Amino acid sequence: MDCRVVVEAAVPVYDVETTDEAVRIAISKTGEMLNPDLNYVEIAMGSRTSPDGEELPPAFVAADEALVALELEMSVFNVEREEHAARIARKEIGQRLHNIPLKLLSVDPLESDGDENDTAESERTDRSDADEADGADEADGADDATGDRRSDGGRADETAVGGDLLPEFEEMVEDER
Repeated sequence: MDCRVVVEAAVPVYDVETTDEAVRIAISKTGEMLNPDLNYVEIAMGSRTSPDGEELPPAFVAADEALVALELEMSVFNVEREEHAARIARKEIGQRLHNIPLKLLSVDPLESDGDENDTAESERTDRSDADEADGADEADGADDATGDRRSDGGRADETAVGGDLLPEFEEMVEDER
């Protein structure tokens, strides 16, 4: 599953006079911290509301300092659950935005245009190809004394003959039988 994650960041900005100036500087400052590693994160002005539901500007300016609400969006791919996507996004963004608090706003699954089925099918094909390759290796030296094919993809445990043991240990194991 692929998800679109949105987190809110509270970015402090210094020596500003207006909310517009504070927002521009906060976006620039955040972009510098995220780039080049996370240049795929989209930065937008956040929205704030009062307890009464009144729309407020995205920055609060006092004494030439401001606290700006920004929304950072990123896509997270190949996750099992939305919670996993949220943790990945917060970790990736949080590592680059030092001392800036983050709050999870939303996690939305991305619509796949049949790509998910294609991906699953290609993964199954890749696994079956790998199993066939393991089967060719098994023909040269069987995993166990009977030569049976294992259900774990041809991998033998450490006590089986023909596994990943060194040759001298294989001889010791054969002597034990």
